[in-house]
Amino acid sequence: MTTRIKATVVGSYPVPSWLVGNTSRLVLRDAVMTVLKTQELAGLDLITDGELVRFDPSHPETNGMVDYFVSQMEGIRSHFATSDFDRYRTDRASSQGLLTAGMVVGKIGEGTLNLPRDYELVAKLTRTPLKFTCTGPHMLSRMVTNCFYKDIPELAMDIAGVLRRQIELVEADTVQLDEACIAGYPQDSPWAADAINHVLDGILNEGAVHICFGNYGGQPMLRGFWRDLIPFLNSLHADHLVLEFARRGYDELDVFTDLDPKIALGIGLVDIKDNEVESPELIALRIEKIVKALGPERLRYVHPDCGFWMLQRTVADRKMRALVDGRNLFEGRA
Repeated sequence: MTTRIKATVVGSYPVPSWLVGNTSRLVLRDAVMTVLKTQELAGLDLITDGELVRFDPSHPETNGMVDYFVSQMEGIRSHFATSDFDRYRTDRASSQGLLTAGMVVGKIGEGTLNLPRDYELVAKLTRTPLKFTCTGPHMLSRMVTNCFYKDIPELAMDIAGVLRRQIELVEADTVQLDEACIAGYPQDSPWAADAINHVLDGILNEGAVHICFGNYGGQPMLRGFWRDLIPFLNSLHADHLVLEFARRGYDELDVFTDLDPKIALGIGLVDIKDNEVESPELIALRIEKIVKALGPERLRYVHPDCGFWMLQRTVADRKMRALVDGRNLFEGRA
């Protein structure tokens, strides 16, 4: 029997307007419940909290993908003094490197980061299978200024240690590590895989890795090709991958015939950098193209390319419904 394809999202959802002015625990709970119910009504099989727990009204231009983690970890200072810039003032390239989410000034520790608490807030609000997302150690290590460790691989492994100790306590149906930098740093693959696998090996249920080419201001941030990442992907201990395709097109599908068959695929069918809503017919055609290229058993999940946080809620909601309707159309569901 052919495995049914599950529809999901990558993680983030547009921040509800009422959360911007009041981020109390009760208001956050209500906002998360709204996001969960919206995804349930759209017919998704695996839902998320919209990553609203990370929202910081002082930085509404980001979704907390990096800041939420590093600002709470011990050993990372989130604010830069004038003296910090003075150290790099003579080297313009180095001073630009300071414009990161934080400065590593000591050994990495958990600090006040509490991912199990974040998960528990959400888990009791839904009975639908739940995905918990967590930024991965490669991206976090690349998005800070290292002033303590001898090299970035050592920093990444200590970050991985913190994440693993917390992820081991998260009982979500799926835990997804988000790695939005590796496409631009393929040379990091060996040590990045070691750090990512350390976290993956601590996941209780299904482990996924999301890789994209960036989404800041609705624009891709990185250049690269999937073929260059196949050896890296094959080295991961992931149950499935969550990959960007809708924006880039599907010409690179064939390179995934070289992916380890033990690793299932999630393929992006919805372009989150475009306000136009895909039709169910287009979604179904894209699935057909993927299945023809890779076989019916390889495609486990369909989803947007990346998170929805840059879009209007009305657009995100319609794109989710189109994704589910297109999947149903392909599979002949009523």
